Amino acid sequence: MKYLLAYSIPLVGILGIYFGGIWSYAGLLFTFVLLPVLELLLPIDADNYTETEIQNRLKNKLFDVLLYLNVIIVYGSIWFTLHKITSINLSLFEIIGMTISLGIILGANGINVAHELGHREKLFERILGKLLLIPSHYTHFFIEHNHGHHLHVSTPEDPSTAKYNQNLYAFWYQTITGTYSKAWQIQKKLNQIENRSWFSIKNDMFWFTIIQISYLVLIFYFFGKTGLIVALFSGIVGFLLLETINYIEHYGLKRNQLASGRYERVTEKHSWNSNHILGRIMLYELTRHSDHHFKSQKKYQILEYHDVSPKMPYGYPTSMVLSFFPPLWFAVMNKRIPLEMKS
Repeated sequence: MKYLLAYSIPLVGILGIYFGGIWSYAGLLFTFVLLPVLELLLPIDADNYTETEIQNRLKNKLFDVLLYLNVIIVYGSIWFTLHKITSINLSLFEIIGMTISLGIILGANGINVAHELGHREKLFERILGKLLLIPSHYTHFFIEHNHGHHLHVSTPEDPSTAKYNQNLYAFWYQTITGTYSKAWQIQKKLNQIENRSWFSIKNDMFWFTIIQISYLVLIFYFFGKTGLIVALFSGIVGFLLLETINYIEHYGLKRNQLASGRYERVTEKHSWNSNHILGRIMLYELTRHSDHHFKSQKKYQILEYHDVSPKMPYGYPTSMVLSFFPPLWFAVMNKRIPLEMKS
């Protein structure tokens, strides 16, 4: 039941939007001020589960239901926020705060959960994952992440891997443009392999484009120009949140190139790991990222800690705050990167 705490971000965000005024920024303050402070105070838990515990957690469907409910939470938050902003006379200060708070919900409970569901085998779960990517204008993530990032992670061919001494803002440009371009390249190759037509139901990138445009058209129809602008910018906040997490997950780590020209296989050493308990709960164990890349089909509730994985000195919420200040980030992280792995 501890994962119910993952709902605290949308709960705080929506309460702030409801009350307005300075409270419009509650989602921002909760995520990037309160959570990092609490994370520094709370313990680190590096324990793994026994085989019996793993089997019990896999049999417990509540872990899956907790993910599914985020679809209702995300789309409910969008409707509530847009209805509030377009039906009441609000100041620009309040609208900006509400847009940021909504964007954080779209990132934390939208894209993050979509990432987990996108790795599942059930079609129903993958569809839910795609639905959660729409509000952040990032449906192409489904293609690029599964067919690109997991294959090329920690190599120069992966736009989602941050290089040594690359600051967050340069990385944003690299990954936002690079992942979208790569998603089309991957889709083109998949179409050729399976001899699909451009209008095939399996040509995801074509239909993703239609769906993304349709989503914004519907927002404009129901909530007008103001609603459209808020939806656009909250989605941008959502995917910038994702890409900031991408930045800290693989910063400065590289896979060595073998004599054959191929890269060494992905291991637990090629992602930064964090056992800080609060970040683990809030992000559905995303912070045990080393194990996720080692075995991408493992469900979040059984991800494990490996001693060989590079360890972040702080949890993900705190590390994200550090990354906003490049000199501080470099001072903390550069000395922790194994010499043989610096990219």
